[in-house]
Amino acid sequence: MAFAVHVNMERCSGCNNCVVACPVNALELSTISPSDASATDKIYKVVNGDAIILDINHELCAGCGICVDACPYDVIQLSGQTPEKAFA
Repeated sequence: MAFAVHVNMERCSGCNNCVVACPVNALELSTISPSDASATDKIYKVVNGDAIILDINHELCAGCGICVDACPYDVIQLSGQTPEKAFA
């Protein structure tokens, strides 16, 4: 992967727009108890006593940026080379 995905969970509202927009199903939004979340390496924030987790499957992610455009809260950022430039 010639790019990196950065997630700012402090801005995430849990709207699910990025998950729906992803053409390769690389994103999953879930809610679990905070004690379960702290035992994982996932990125999360606690809202109303529940942990909201945005999980990115880096093996599936194509770096297309559709999730970035779909997010109304500017939560997801891509950095580095885009896949097209990486293979040029």
